[in-house]
Amino acid sequence: MPIYEYQCAQCGEIFEAFQRITDEPLSQCKFCKGKVEKLISHSSFQLKGSGWYLTDYARRPSSAGSAEKPKEPGKAAESKAAPTESKSSEKSAEGKT
Repeated sequence: MPIYEYQCAQCGEIFEAFQRITDEPLSQCKFCKGKVEKLISHSSFQLKGSGWYLTDYARRPSSAGSAEKPKEPGKAAESKAAPTESKSSEKSAEGKT
């Protein structure tokens, strides 16, 4: 059951009330019977740890037998370096003609 905070306009007292979401808001202070206003307070609910975001969920392979093998770090660096080198040599060749 949610806890709501109210503040009395007459005495200034702030108090909490356990109410259902469907219940009507309180209209009288429980201390002086003055008019009360519902306050908006910070929630104590926090999502901590992994698994709360889309990027935290593990990706599942499309079929059980077709899981990808991890790439070797050396090969990944070579494949990235090769296109860069070829582009630079193409540019220098274009500039000479």
